[in-house]
Amino acid sequence: MYASVIVQISSKNVDRLYTYKIPDHLKDKIQPGSRVFVSFGPRMIQGFVIEVSQHTDLDPSKIKEIQKVMDIEPVLTKELIELSKKLADYYVERHIKVIEAILPAALKMKSKSVLKLSNEASLEAVNQFKQFHNDKINVKNLTMDDLKLLIPFINSKDIYEEKEFEQHTKMKTRRGIESNYLDARPSSRAVKQIELLELVENKGPMTYESIEEEGYSIGIINALVDKGFCKKIDILVERDPFEGRVFYEDKKKVLTDEQARAFKAINQSIQNNTHETFLLHGITGSGKTEVYLQVIEEVLNRGENAIMMVPEIALTPQMVNRFKSRFGDDVAVMHSMLSHGERYDEWRKIREGRARISIGARSNVFAPFDNIGCIIIDEEHESTYKQNERPYYHAREVAKWRAEYFNCPLILGSATPSLESYARSEVNVYKRLELTKRPTNQTLPTPEIVSMSKEREAGNTSIISRNLDMKIRDRIEKDEQMILLLNRRGYANFLVCQNCGHVPMCPNCDISLTYHKSNASLMCHYCAYEEPMPHACGVCGEHDLSLRGTGTQKIEEVLRDTYNVDIVRMDIDTTRQKGAHEKLLKQFEEESVPILLGTQMIAKGLDFKNVTLVGVLNADTILNLPDYRANERTFQLLTQVSGRAGRGDIKGEVVYQTYNEDHYAIQLAKNNNYREFFLREMEFRKLARYSPYYFHILFTVSSENIEDVIKASSDVHKEIQNHVSKSSIIIGPSPSPIERIQNKYRFQIILKYKSEPELFDVLHKLDTKYSINYQKTKTALRIDVDPEYIM
Repeated sequence: MYASVIVQISSKNVDRLYTYKIPDHLKDKIQPGSRVFVSFGPRMIQGFVIEVSQHTDLDPSKIKEIQKVMDIEPVLTKELIELSKKLADYYVERHIKVIEAILPAALKMKSKSVLKLSNEASLEAVNQFKQFHNDKINVKNLTMDDLKLLIPFINSKDIYEEKEFEQHTKMKTRRGIESNYLDARPSSRAVKQIELLELVENKGPMTYESIEEEGYSIGIINALVDKGFCKKIDILVERDPFEGRVFYEDKKKVLTDEQARAFKAINQSIQNNTHETFLLHGITGSGKTEVYLQVIEEVLNRGENAIMMVPEIALTPQMVNRFKSRFGDDVAVMHSMLSHGERYDEWRKIREGRARISIGARSNVFAPFDNIGCIIIDEEHESTYKQNERPYYHAREVAKWRAEYFNCPLILGSATPSLESYARSEVNVYKRLELTKRPTNQTLPTPEIVSMSKEREAGNTSIISRNLDMKIRDRIEKDEQMILLLNRRGYANFLVCQNCGHVPMCPNCDISLTYHKSNASLMCHYCAYEEPMPHACGVCGEHDLSLRGTGTQKIEEVLRDTYNVDIVRMDIDTTRQKGAHEKLLKQFEEESVPILLGTQMIAKGLDFKNVTLVGVLNADTILNLPDYRANERTFQLLTQVSGRAGRGDIKGEVVYQTYNEDHYAIQLAKNNNYREFFLREMEFRKLARYSPYYFHILFTVSSENIEDVIKASSDVHKEIQNHVSKSSIIIGPSPSPIERIQNKYRFQIILKYKSEPELFDVLHKLDTKYSINYQKTKTALRIDVDPEYIM
């Protein structure tokens, strides 16, 4: 038997299957999806078995054998293997990079060389080996003097070298005991020993911690072990990211008529085992989550599994709370803020069938279920579902492929769907289900638009308008809460010299440095370059320096000084540590902190009954970006954050502060008129020939040498032009909006196309060419299929 193996080397040169012979003693253990160790050139490396076959066209005498298999059960299912091939092809990626994205990092293997004593070793060799006080010696720990002593015995084969392999993250164990089940008991006087022995025999193996919790001391444990009634063992325990949390039971709700119609349509697809994509278009607070919960209940009743996607880690705590309260231990959680160990244990719960629902952000789409009954993507419009580093996959597209494979429904939920999804629902590619009312018949707040230009004319130079200031003071007086959104972190946007106009720039990127007051530094948000806040201008030497623009740090300071209240701030800077999102949201809710201030991570999905005011401090932040989706993202952000207000018994209020009060994205967000926005924006997209009328591919060429960038960009442009039809549109090459990042110049080309049958062959050839070329010139080509941003 032979195995086709993809080796774990991230190089285009070896991005193909290699044939290895399966030795007789491993024939029953190796299956497609198994991790194996193989000899590749002069080294031993990990690989993944993709196919197993009885025959090969190659010369069997020249085929190497697989050295070791790492798994009893394969880590990749048949479906995930097929998915990895499809992803690698569509997103122009190395196959092994896709497999690495699918699997948790904990499954990565590491090897070490050890020295062991041969069974026929001489007495002299035995004595020399014993000086190291171990049954094996790690070669890495040996000094040159140690090696000199051992080399004669290695040459004589008394001592031999062997490779040992272990997983990056091991399963967690704790010390415990189990009964030896002897037909005897301790002395009748040893009452506690008898009690503990009977407890262990009834419960099975127990950890020392659990025994101590039952009231038995270490001395009693040791007495049972010393007398032979029990033996010490290592007991496997799982890392629980929600250890110590209590989840109170959440009862099934009675659905409204609209919710019931949506549920019925989706349930019919579940019962008929048919694949359909549903767009659940529901206003904020319309009860989409309750529909999700009842759909998943139907799936579980059929013995199938469910994947629940959320766009931000910030949304995970509240969603997990809802699902754990309804489904208990059937829920596993997968997101990047878990430790390697926690993520691995959650992954194993899914793979072993001990969890039937997986909740998490983007990578959760790869949850290793082998019997999926539905996939749900909440806030499906969010750009965070697109991976911004290799492989550049979009979770929504991956979910479509998986749902098709399992013949199950895919549910895309949003109050502000992406134009692409809504356009597909217009032509019945997706089935649209509408939720137009909140279950409690609460009315949506009607936002007020405040012109900040007029505020300045009236003499108010603060970032807080007079209208918003009045409403903030009113909420503080009434002990109600509010959410304030500013989609820019840091303290100030940039520093400027009032004398000569110099603005400190990042030395690695063509972008100004942002001031962060917490550590008195200027920081680049692209490459993380950081330098101390200067006391004088670096050009003219004057001390007349001024901070311009406003970030969340500065607003927090202004709010504290103005209103003298506690504030919870949520942005990238305050949520870097594990568990920070949950901790901050819990503090806001349980301590009734008056103000939650943050970037766009607080704009969606959050449900706080006491929040009666939402203020958007600068509605123009995204609107001014050089990206064709800027209008759409502005409308979505404003509509989503408005929905955080008035979810309890008190009607909510919303204030948009803007310098573009007449822009249709802001006016239509005020009126919560998605339909009208869709029609207006589609006119622009059609005229400008952007998605959803065209597909896009973004090519970005980068190098430290500008001449190499220009030359390579021209070459890529020529190659594309020679292989696409005249109906396609090529824009560029031209400098990227931010021309230099991390000391690399960047040029880009945008391809707009409708149908190009040969295109992906050309993309793979370009990727191969520049992967090889990179070794010589360090000129890189990034190919982003279906980009979210063109910056």
